[in-house]
Amino acid sequence: MMQSNEIAPDGVDSCGTRLKQARERAGLSQEEVSARLKMPVRVVRALESDDWSQAGAPVFVRGQLRSYSRLLGVELDLDSVQQEVGSIAPSELVSHSHTPRYQRMFEHATRRAVYIAITAVIAVPVWLATRPHLSNDDLNVQSLDVQTVPVATGNTPPPARKAPERTPLIASMGTMRSTAVEAPELAITFNGESWVQVFDADGDKLEQGLLAKGERRSYDEGEVGRLVLGNASAVEVRRDGELVDLAPFSRANVARFTLSSDGSLAPVVD
Repeated sequence: MMQSNEIAPDGVDSCGTRLKQARERAGLSQEEVSARLKMPVRVVRALESDDWSQAGAPVFVRGQLRSYSRLLGVELDLDSVQQEVGSIAPSELVSHSHTPRYQRMFEHATRRAVYIAITAVIAVPVWLATRPHLSNDDLNVQSLDVQTVPVATGNTPPPARKAPERTPLIASMGTMRSTAVEAPELAITFNGESWVQVFDADGDKLEQGLLAKGERRSYDEGEVGRLVLGNASAVEVRRDGELVDLAPFSRANVARFTLSSDGSLAPVVD
């Protein structure tokens, strides 16, 4: 880490100018800073040009400025920066592919009806085929008592014992039907404030905005192609009900990953 320990007077240079000058004196390029901080080059350029709107949500900008200043050893007045950054209003979260609740309930009910119909088609013939064997008139109950054989006396050989004939009992096990639990392919729970961007498979933006703690989002199979989650440590992602580890997809506490057609996750390459 470069230690310049420079503090410029208030009002002389902006935060971005001071960061740029400190980087150039340290002999570092924007690409080298990007690699050390694991931060996109476009974000480094935005910070040096004081273009907060290009750097993301206000919660991102404060953290990125803090990391950049620590790398170069530059002390910034983050209180004044917070006032400037706080004036940037996040874009309104607008859903372009929202499915009404009644439509989802209708689709789930249709799937259940199809499942029950298929089960009936399979189970009814089996039940009809085994019904004759379950009739009480066709089952012969045999006694399990052992017959008493008289003891032979003298030279008279004992009579041969004949094993009682038993009619085999036929048991049938009815088919057990299980209720399928429908779960979304991707479920997101926000345990803290987080900036979110959701894109479909064609790259079109589905949702974008700052979500508060306690909010949830769920998406069906094939609905999402790419996701960007700010403050990733406060976000819980589950795919097909299983918790997803966001660490392999996170940089500077921002998770970026894609969903392929088979449901697998992969990091976004800048």
